[in-house]
Amino acid sequence: MDHPKRASETGGARLSFDRRVRLEFHGSKISSDGGLLLFRELDEVLGLHDIADGILRDTRTGHNRLHSLVGLLRQSVFGRLAGYDDVNDADRLAFDPVMRQVVGGRAVDAKAASASLMGRFETEVLAATYNRSALTDLSGRWIDRVHHRKPPKWITLEMDSWVSPTHGAQEGTAWNGHFGCRCYHPLFVFNLAAETENRAQFLRQVPKQRRKSYRPLDRGAKHRQLARKGILLGECRLKPAKRSNLKSFFQDVID
Repeated sequence: MDHPKRASETGGARLSFDRRVRLEFHGSKISSDGGLLLFRELDEVLGLHDIADGILRDTRTGHNRLHSLVGLLRQSVFGRLAGYDDVNDADRLAFDPVMRQVVGGRAVDAKAASASLMGRFETEVLAATYNRSALTDLSGRWIDRVHHRKPPKWITLEMDSWVSPTHGAQEGTAWNGHFGCRCYHPLFVFNLAAETENRAQFLRQVPKQRRKSYRPLDRGAKHRQLARKGILLGECRLKPAKRSNLKSFFQDVID
């Protein structure tokens, strides 16, 4: 694609001191975001945005649509992946050759979405009630797709209590001798690799071995000291296709 002002059609400008030198404008054919093409290839191999196409609803009512729903979503996701935190740069990225390839469809020969179009897409289409719920689950579906190709060898769970002092006669509060106050003292479980887990499905993704799969990270004096403070550290090794209910697993650990 030539520059919008058709500068390349003029044949460029030759310098009088050396006619062999010619100046041409090829800015529209150059991009500083070439690395996005590798992520776009990964997206194609894993079919990540195909998943999005199956769960998101296109709420646009017009018939003259230049870009598909998936194309606009790709521009939104890949733009942020390249470091453009909002849609303010969309007008410039619309002519970027890499972004046009990322969006695909008509954008390859024309241009990607403008800032105004991307703004409407993110604040109207993606903000629709159904799509908000679908987006909440979308990243988890992407993670599941990656794990299906290459299952994780283990997950690490950290169990830690937390004190929340209470004042008055709140329901469920109790005296805690260690902290010397009436408080709530819940037990939390943290997945140390939470960014690579589908949180919506996490409660069902634990080993069937339960006790055998759980081992303290440190069985020495330090671990016993932490245990006395109500802090339990442990590691749960995850074997593919051998998963059970996490609630039962935790019950075994607590018992």
